[in-house]
Amino acid sequence: MGIISMIVVGFIVGLLARAIMPGEQKLGIIMTIILGIVGSLVAGYLGGALGWYAPGEGAGWIGSIVGAIIVLFIYGLIAKKR
Repeated sequence: MGIISMIVVGFIVGLLARAIMPGEQKLGIIMTIILGIVGSLVAGYLGGALGWYAPGEGAGWIGSIVGAIIVLFIYGLIAKKR
C-alpha cells in the first residue's frame, strides 16, 4: 500500500508543481510522478539539512511542491541546453 500511496502523492505533487511553474513542461504521466517523488525527497533532504524536519520525518505537501518546483527548474535548465 505504501508504494501506491507514494505514486498517487507523487502524481498530485508533480501536477501541482507543473501548474505553478510558469512555461510549458512537456512531461508525460510517468515523468510527472517521478517529478513529484523526487521533489518530496529533495524537500525532505533540504528540510532536514536546514533543521526544519526531525530525522526520519517526511516533508509536508507544501515542502514537497516546493521541492518539485526546484527539480522542475533544474530540469528546465538542463533540457534547455540540449
